[in-house]
Amino acid sequence: MANHQHGSMDTTVQQNTYNGFMTFLSRCAVAMILLALFLAVFAT
Repeated sequence: MANHQHGSMDTTVQQNTYNGFMTFLSRCAVAMILLALFLAVFAT
């Protein structure tokens, strides 16, 4: 079995993927809120 040193793994790719995913979710949430406000104001 290979020896593993705790904390030696490069997680840069995983961190970038997570950051991109969180940015995407944040932008989608803001877009949905703006869409809901637009519909509340102009659709009635």
